[in-house]
Amino acid sequence: MVFVPKKIFLTKGVGVHKDKLASFELALRDAGIEKCNLVMVSSILPPGCEIVPKAQGIALLNPGQITFCVMARNETNEANRLMSAAIGIAVPTDREKNYGYLSEHHTFGEKGEVAGEYAEDLAATMLATTLGVPFDSETAWDDRKQIYNASEHIFKTTHIAQSAEGDKNGKWTSVVAVAVFAE
Repeated sequence: MVFVPKKIFLTKGVGVHKDKLASFELALRDAGIEKCNLVMVSSILPPGCEIVPKAQGIALLNPGQITFCVMARNETNEANRLMSAAIGIAVPTDREKNYGYLSEHHTFGEKGEVAGEYAEDLAATMLATTLGVPFDSETAWDDRKQIYNASEHIFKTTHIAQSAEGDKNGKWTSVVAVAVFAE
């Protein structure tokens, strides 16, 4: 059986609990995807795959469903430790013919927006190298983003990120950022 997703949506969440696993479960609940059996996959956005709003994507899911996703996840039980999880997406201009890229990034000490921009940059860079778009990897992301867009090969880049500080009482804190595939 070949499954090529037709839709994808982005979601994120935070969970806090005395148990590590329960903290992760609460982050999935916050993201709205706890009812699925999640299977992590690598980072290819299929040709023609439509990015839909979270509410529309969640409506496509059924309890117990095997659900493919690209997930960034981070967790700590260190009080006040800053952490982030982010997913970046790069969509090619010819999205019916070419595939795009997703990237996951999870880090400590970065706010969500910084982690999100890094993940977006990573996805765009992977797509640019696939499409043969010339660029200097040492150039700042904002400058490269303009080059990518001007190349007319990359239609859109975006990201979703979640950051949190570890619970002040040392409970487990989990963050997730997820790109969820649907039919």
